[in-house]
Formats: sequence, C-alpha cells, structure tokens
Amino acid sequence: MASPDGASGVGGSPEETELSITLTLRMLMHGKVMPRGSKGETVKRIREQSSARITISEGSCPERITTITGSTDAVFRAVSMIAFKLEEDLGAGGDGVSAGRAPVTLRLVIPASQCGSLIGKAGAKIREIRESTGAQVQVAGDLLPNSTERAVTVSGVPDTIIQCVRQICAVILESPPKGATIPYHPGLSLGTILLSANQVRGHSLSKG
Repeated sequence: MASPDGASGVGGSPEETELSITLTLRMLMHGKVMPRGSKGETVKRIREQSSARITISEGSCPERITTITGSTDAVFRAVSMIAFKLEEDLGAGGDGVSAGRAPVTLRLVIPASQCGSLIGKAGAKIREIRESTGAQVQVAGDLLPNSTERAVTVSGVPDTIIQCVRQICAVILESPPKGATIPYHPGLSLGTILLSANQVRGHSLSKG
C-alpha cells in the first residue's frame, strides 16, 4: 500500500520496493546522546555512513527531537547505528561487572492517528511485533504535551530494536496519519502556555 508499484512489480521483492520510499522518523533523545550541530562527531558519522538526513531540534531542555529522513534503507541504517552507539555508551558507563548486553531504549514520536494501527484490534498487532522481534514495545496512552503525537518506547538489544523499528515503520507507511498533525516540541510546557494565556486575559480585562 505504501507503494503503488508494489503489486505489479515483476520479480521485485518487497524489500526492493521499500527502498524507493522516503521515510521520516522522529525520535525523542537526550542531547548528550545526539549532540546538536554539524560538529557533533557522532551525528556527522551517522549521516555520512547511513546517507540519511538527520536534524536535531534546537532548545535548552535536555531532550531533543531527532528527525531522520531518507530511503527506508538509509533510515534503518541510521537507527541501527544510533542503537549500537547507545549500547556502547551504556557499556562504557558500567562498572564492567555485567558481561551481558544492556537493553537499549529508543522513544519514537508517532502521530496518535497512526497508533491505532500499530496497536491493532485488541492489541493483536503490537503483540505480534513483540513476539516476532523479542523487543519490548509500549505505546503511551497520553498525547505528548501540546501535540497530536504519542511516544512509542522500544527496548531491547540493538538487533531486536532494529527489527522492531522496521515493523513499526511498515505499519505507519501503510497507515498514513489522518487529519493535521501537531508535532511535539520538547520544553514547551502546558503550564507556560496557560500562564501566558492568563496574563494576556488579565491584561485584556484590566484594559476593559
């Protein structure tokens, strides 16, 4: 469904068809993991080796939105590199006692209108993804502040995370978002907006 040529392509595998699709994936990450700016060596290396376009949101808060855009193949390569980098950082931060691989967590940001397809009827789809990949997947019940997006948390070792993200992307490519999407911006708290609104309202009342 993601590509009109998918059914008629003679001898073309679904994987080959997927490569022609442009995919955009948004993730909520800590600024320390993905430092902003072209001077960040990690980001620079991932951009070059994956061929994906990677942008990191501005802002003073610790969390940032990392946007990865490109062919599905390029996006999955970037996600793979990010997952292995997170695992490497977790290992480096440990005391060396635990020889096992520490689970890595990625937080995808997905329009709420696509989350129903991801969960499936009575949770069947998300259960299938968990069982087939071995990753833990959790779709947040609440919208992210001031947006129409939800966080989808994926945890596991990098190999299982990559398979899980592939399956999530397959679902969202087949189920485009419905209506307008209000993207989530970290650090824009509802309290600040309400405070500003009240100040404006109070100012208007005092003028009247």
